[in-house]
Amino acid sequence: MKNIKLFLVLATALFVWSCSEDDLDSKSIFESETVAEQNEFDKWLVQNYVIPYNIDFKYRYDDKESDMTYNLIPADYDKSIALAKLIQHVWLDSYNEVAGENFMKENCLRVMQLIGSKAYNEDESVTLGVAEGGIKVTLYNVNEIDVDNIDLDVLNYWFFKTMHHEFCHILNQLKEYTTDFNLVSQGKYKAADWVNLNDNDAPALGFISGYASKEEGEDFAELTSIYVTSTEEAWQAQLDLGVVPVLDNEGNPTGQYDSTGKETIEAKFDIVKEYFLTKWNIDLTTLRDVVQRRTQEIYTLDLKNLN
Repeated sequence: MKNIKLFLVLATALFVWSCSEDDLDSKSIFESETVAEQNEFDKWLVQNYVIPYNIDFKYRYDDKESDMTYNLIPADYDKSIALAKLIQHVWLDSYNEVAGENFMKENCLRVMQLIGSKAYNEDESVTLGVAEGGIKVTLYNVNEIDVDNIDLDVLNYWFFKTMHHEFCHILNQLKEYTTDFNLVSQGKYKAADWVNLNDNDAPALGFISGYASKEEGEDFAELTSIYVTSTEEAWQAQLDLGVVPVLDNEGNPTGQYDSTGKETIEAKFDIVKEYFLTKWNIDLTTLRDVVQRRTQEIYTLDLKNLN
């Protein structure tokens, strides 16, 4: 069975879709018109997303806001509530704690779109999320959330890592990082062929993940998001995959090891850390510690009730 690869897409432009509404059932489950009366969740979102951050949190399916190349389904109402509270606690409040409340108010995205299903691509990859024009992020696979049986690995991989990755793209658009970063792995990026590089094999080539080998911008965002969503032990374990045994001409181990891959990742990560510290006054290690603590606090959150 072929492995399904997962990745995140940075869209550099917004797309405008025109759709005919002739002969549509007025009771369609897809909300394409403005909702006149707010429910309790809408009111909660106004207080927790709109007023403090000016974020339009879209949990209803709107085909005009979605990528029509995918076969998608709406996000469940209850799971949208859970994810809104999770993102607030683990993502928004982590940056508030480290960088101050004004940081997210000034630099945060302005639209968040939830989609219930996965977004499958023709190359057998699956899109985790999309950042568009520096103002909008779309999250997929929301219906995978099991509120009664919280799985941190699922939440971390599909949502928390995605938010840090996409937000990194937004920050990079606001303040560019040094071009020195692009030189470290120059000539080694794989473009579309990244789907054939396993995450466990990527470190030997100097990349923290398979998707990081796509191009420089994704490399930078992957280093950021994987670091802050990983424990120190998990981060070091991934780096250690960049140390490989040296083989002789017949393919036998020589007893020596090549650490070039690990050293390459560390060199790029040093630039990433310097960027966040000098451009945004954020210590990534401090941010990582806060994210890790807040992730563990998920078990204490009430993800079902609006309070």
